[in-house]
Amino acid sequence: MLYYLFYPLREFWFGFNVFKYITFRAAMASVSAFLISVILGPHIIKWLQTVSFGQNIRKEHVEPLYKLHMHKQGTPTMGGLIILIAIIFPTLLWADILNRYVITSVLVTLALGGIGFADDYIKVLRKNNMGLRPMRKLLFQIIVAAALALYIYIFTPIPHTLTIPFLKSFILNLGAIYILFIMLVMIGATNAVNLTDGLDGLAIGCTIFAALSYAVLSYISGHAKFSEYLSIFHLVDGGELTVFCAAIIGAGLGFLWFNAHPADVFMGDTGSLAIGGAIGVTAVLIKKELLLFLVGGIFVVEALSVLLQIISFRLFKRRIFLVAPLHHHFQLLGWPESKVTIRFWIVAIILALLSLATLKLQ
Repeated sequence: MLYYLFYPLREFWFGFNVFKYITFRAAMASVSAFLISVILGPHIIKWLQTVSFGQNIRKEHVEPLYKLHMHKQGTPTMGGLIILIAIIFPTLLWADILNRYVITSVLVTLALGGIGFADDYIKVLRKNNMGLRPMRKLLFQIIVAAALALYIYIFTPIPHTLTIPFLKSFILNLGAIYILFIMLVMIGATNAVNLTDGLDGLAIGCTIFAALSYAVLSYISGHAKFSEYLSIFHLVDGGELTVFCAAIIGAGLGFLWFNAHPADVFMGDTGSLAIGGAIGVTAVLIKKELLLFLVGGIFVVEALSVLLQIISFRLFKRRIFLVAPLHHHFQLLGWPESKVTIRFWIVAIILALLSLATLKLQ
């Protein structure tokens, strides 16, 4: 919005020229998102405490982790509201609000955040630990993912192809199957982040590094010369997604201010589904879908640990891990919660660096 308000004034003062630069607006979006999180955070947390939006630790489902987590009983959840506000408002403020990809990303993030909010609302306010029924929750996610996939397939110039990291000459045309592929990416991303959200600061920390990677990738993808030099897909006007990703980074840092161990608030599904969708939609729009397996490697491993645990137990009546998701396995091995979180962050940083290295190694 500020782009349209101030950039035309460059004729009166040269200083307003800075509003045309994506790097400037991305930096300001990140700072704005952080400040919004830090300023609004205490008020939202206090409101959540007032209306009893507190975490309920379910003994029957987390045994033998109950003793390790029972001190979190009553901690406000639905803190994802902080994240949502801190992503959306700075994006609308600093990005080109008429850019189709910005609008798409904001709508997808809001839609998935809304699904998460409904799930949290049922769990906490109505005291129903199950929240939305799993199939109903999945159905809503499918609807959002399908709407995004159809929009991209029909109304955008984004090619219906699949590119493989490290193999730039190999391009697979998926045709109509590309719709299903986008849906799988989106549903996988949202639920993988959701499964990772089990320790203080874990999911949001890993999200910050993933968003940083996609901020760089979005900028390069939207830059004609850089994308040509690196032989990657050039998304015209896609550079504005850099501002969106920068807002995620700032919102994540601001939320981490309150979510660091011991957490004052949890993001809940409101936050985890929203940021998972935000990262997923960016990956799809700039044609770096498969790279998401590397950028969000922590999320992928967490989701796989749950899947493997279920398959192993149902087929062989044996568990691969002490408990799933994987972060809880390490807790039962005796690792303190903060150590698990920080070590996962370290791995997330390494994966982010490797993902950026693919730009020259393809």
